[in-house]
Amino acid sequence: MSKHVVLVEDETNIAEAIRFLLSNEGWRVETLANGSNAVDVIRNTGPDLVMLDVMLPGKSGFEILHDLRADPAFDALPVLMLTARGQSRDREMAEKAGVSRFMTKPFSNAEMLDAVRELTTQ
Repeated sequence: MSKHVVLVEDETNIAEAIRFLLSNEGWRVETLANGSNAVDVIRNTGPDLVMLDVMLPGKSGFEILHDLRADPAFDALPVLMLTARGQSRDREMAEKAGVSRFMTKPFSNAEMLDAVRELTTQ
């Protein structure tokens, strides 16, 4: 059975590029362009990995991460956070909220795939 990722990314070109790369690696990719129902989708589907953009319509990646980490069922779920704003403050906020890994856009395909493999083979 393939691994499942929920990708919450509102930039269509980035979401499609990630979907393409992960699908080629055998992943089942579910994409959401809005953060408002992301926590419900994640709770209902139980993915192996969540990829979150920081800035999203509806609910930010930080809010989604906070909600997930507040639920004991998802405290160990790997979460890879993506942002175009690479300020150290964003990274610190993500780490305090319990992010598994933080990547600044743009990132290379190899870098993203390495991070996904690292987070899901532990």
